[in-house]
Amino acid sequence: MPSQPSSIPVRGSERAALPTAHVVGPAASDERLEVTLRVRPRAQLHASASEAQSLRPPGERSYLSREQLASAHGAAPEDIAKVEAFAQSHGLQVVLTSAARRCVIVSGTVAALESAFAVKLQQYRFDGGSYRGRVGPVFVSPEIGDIVEGVFGLDDRPQAIAHFKRSARAVRAEDGAAPHAGGASFTPPQLAKLYNYPGDTDGTGQCIGIVEFGGAIRAADIRAYFKELGLPAPHVNTVLVDHAHMRSDDADAEVMLDIEVAAAIAPKAQIVVYFAPNTSQGFIDAFTHAIHDTVHKPSVISVSWGGPEKDWSAQIKTQLDQVFQDAAALGVTICAASGDAGSSDENPDALASIGLTPDGLSHADFPASSPFALACGGTKLVASASAITSETVWNEDPVRSATGGGISDFFDVPGYQAGAKIPVSANPGGRKGRGVPDIAADADPATGYLVRVHGQDAVIGGTSAVAPLMAGLVALLNHKLGHPVGFLNPLLYRTAGITRDITQGNNGAYAAGKGWDACTGLGVPDGAKLLDALM
Repeated sequence: MPSQPSSIPVRGSERAALPTAHVVGPAASDERLEVTLRVRPRAQLHASASEAQSLRPPGERSYLSREQLASAHGAAPEDIAKVEAFAQSHGLQVVLTSAARRCVIVSGTVAALESAFAVKLQQYRFDGGSYRGRVGPVFVSPEIGDIVEGVFGLDDRPQAIAHFKRSARAVRAEDGAAPHAGGASFTPPQLAKLYNYPGDTDGTGQCIGIVEFGGAIRAADIRAYFKELGLPAPHVNTVLVDHAHMRSDDADAEVMLDIEVAAAIAPKAQIVVYFAPNTSQGFIDAFTHAIHDTVHKPSVISVSWGGPEKDWSAQIKTQLDQVFQDAAALGVTICAASGDAGSSDENPDALASIGLTPDGLSHADFPASSPFALACGGTKLVASASAITSETVWNEDPVRSATGGGISDFFDVPGYQAGAKIPVSANPGGRKGRGVPDIAADADPATGYLVRVHGQDAVIGGTSAVAPLMAGLVALLNHKLGHPVGFLNPLLYRTAGITRDITQGNNGAYAAGKGWDACTGLGVPDGAKLLDALM
């Protein structure tokens, strides 16, 4: 549908059809959809302020409360009113408004939404599924052209993949490890000891948020797993966002991995799992809901889903980065997996499942590439019961089983990485941008995590496991310090000796070396040394 003469395109909203998809017909004109409009803030947060704040000891930081953030940096009532008026003028129903989340969610038929946003919605099909989509930008009226910064939900293509990798080995040995060629699997408490996590804290009073875009929770597995570990079963709550449903599928392994790892590291922390559809709207709504959740109030959030930056629209990258900056202002830490397909971040099998194809270039994984996320890379760990024998870059297959990492093509080098000697991208004419990851830990499925899925012990790796591992550590630090550690990145880059450098291996286009590298970042955090630095 052509744009209306007086309409204004929403910056960064342009979309193209998935490369493997074809149109099968128009979307049903009477189908009802919900669409999320992101509204500009009253006042912008400044990255420099977030960095300066994070260099102070946690006890000296002055985070905003959720109410203060909404009042100072949420959407203005007059802006929300104008968006509501726009919706009503097009026959759309206002479902929800939130100044804190800077969103207005509207509902209407496909026909009404096509008219309101000057788009044409089509049904597309690809080998792995189907979706409702559009091409080109989204348009709004001039009255709200400067107010609306993103429109999500017209297009419901699958957005991301889960970054977990199964091992063929799933045998529990008497000592709690599963030995096999090249190393042994580990329970999360074993890794906590090897990585020197504080032993006199258990996460009491903390809430770990886990964001999922598929799968379901199996309570029987949780009870059995923690009984085997000799730990209390965690208290797990679920929050369903955007009418999501828990459906048992392949992503169950991701969900169970995330819960079992985080809760085994911080056994007294509350776990809240936010389920949302695997769409750009699902991502923005899940994170705004979790970060501004005044009921559970998570102090750290883990996400193990993502994909190459190029496969996300500019508006979702910009808006989700702003949401993560909100988290930093609140003292909430975001831990994000950096990918499992090496420097390309393009496992052809995984991409095909969501209608994408590799382009042969190197890519950073989003949302890990947001400068306000703690990007978590992967290692191959070999250890005895009490000591690390070796730890190198995880790379069993540079396309299908290796740590993600690289240089962002979208985000500039943040201030905290200014001294990290970030190289230019490995791509032809590559730019210098945000470097991924920041830190790393065990992720190779050959030396993976012993967990329980579908009633069976399983060994699972991937950077998916590193994000909840770090979330558990953050919960321990928050409990021990009595204050949230919040945005950790600036302190990690300014404080020597709190990570163990990984200098051997590569992930394809990038090689490990002394100091920061695009394989394992600064290295593996030493929990006790990080605690000392924060104190």
